[in-house]
Order: sequence, then C-alpha cells, then structure tokens
Amino acid sequence: MCLPGQRIGIMGGSFNPPHAGHRIAAEAAMKRLGLDQLWWLITPGNPLKSRDGLSALDGRMASVRQFAVGPKMKVTSFERELGTSFTAATLAYLKRRYPGVRFVWVMGADNLAFFDRWQHWRSIADLMPIAVVDRPGWRLRGLSSPAALALSRWRIPESEAHGLAARKPPAWVLLTIRLSDLSSTALRSAARSEPEHVS
Repeated sequence: MCLPGQRIGIMGGSFNPPHAGHRIAAEAAMKRLGLDQLWWLITPGNPLKSRDGLSALDGRMASVRQFAVGPKMKVTSFERELGTSFTAATLAYLKRRYPGVRFVWVMGADNLAFFDRWQHWRSIADLMPIAVVDRPGWRLRGLSSPAALALSRWRIPESEAHGLAARKPPAWVLLTIRLSDLSSTALRSAARSEPEHVS
C-alpha cells in the first residue's frame, strides 16, 4: 500500500456527501505538498457532530470514489476496523504501522477553527505535520483560533509547503487554493428540500 520514505497525505472526514470542493482540496494538497499518495479517510462519524442524517459508511465510500480519481488517491475506512473515530488514535496507529512513511494530516481551515476541541489535539500536532487547506469564510477564523495561536511558532511559509512532509512535527502550513462554495451541509439540505418525483 505504501513504501518507506513516501510522502502520504491523510485527508479525513465524514464526506457526507463528498463534493468538488473536496476534490479541489485533495488535488491541491497532492501538488503543493509533493505527495506520493493521498488517502481519503472516511470516518464512521465525527465525535463533535450529530450522526442524524449521516449516510451509511459504505455508501459514502462509493461516493468518494467518484472524486478520488487517479492512481495516487486511495479511499479507505480503516477507522471502522480500528473501532475508533478519534483522529489522534488513528494517526498514532498509522505511525506505528508504517514507521518509515512521511505522513501529513490534511484538514480544512474550518477544522482548524475548532481544532482545540478535538481529543488530544496537541498530540496530533506532535505526531505529524499538518496542512490546512483554505475554505471559504474560514481563513481568518482558523488563523485566529486557539489552536492556531498555540501552534503559531511552528507555522511555516506557504512557499515551503513542498518540504512539509520532511519536517519534524509540530509543523504546519496554510495552503491558499482555488475556493469552492460547495459544502456537504448545504448539499444535504438541498437534497432534503427536493420534491419527490412520482412516475
């Protein structure tokens, strides 16, 4: 699945549903970080969010595969087998399982805004470098968040993003990308409001 020395991005989320914005973020991370692979980690559920309206994991995986196109993009749900939905436990497992791989955690600026609420968030920052991908309306909120301020001295310039995977954590960068206004929440709301078609 991966080889020692490879640079692999882990982009976790519920992807309920996935959309073009996720694809833009994945492609930008691949290019800007110089990744050999990017793994879309579909989680059983976000511990900080209600599971009401959360589609079945297998269905979300099938939907993600429509966006994770290409030999360098992998779709996985191994958190289900691990029996956890906490990122800290998942990333610690990956580091033990593949000690020679240079992993990077990839998350949106919206997640950075609330990163301090995650279980063992400081441990996550100590486990592997973090790439924060810009999201519409979240850049300033993310950068002014408690976690971003606490980790500010380890932020690297965007011009050095290509070397992030080789840096000893903590280390993080904010990636400026082409923004998409699409969101999973808005797509779910639109789907619920569509009238049913009767044949």
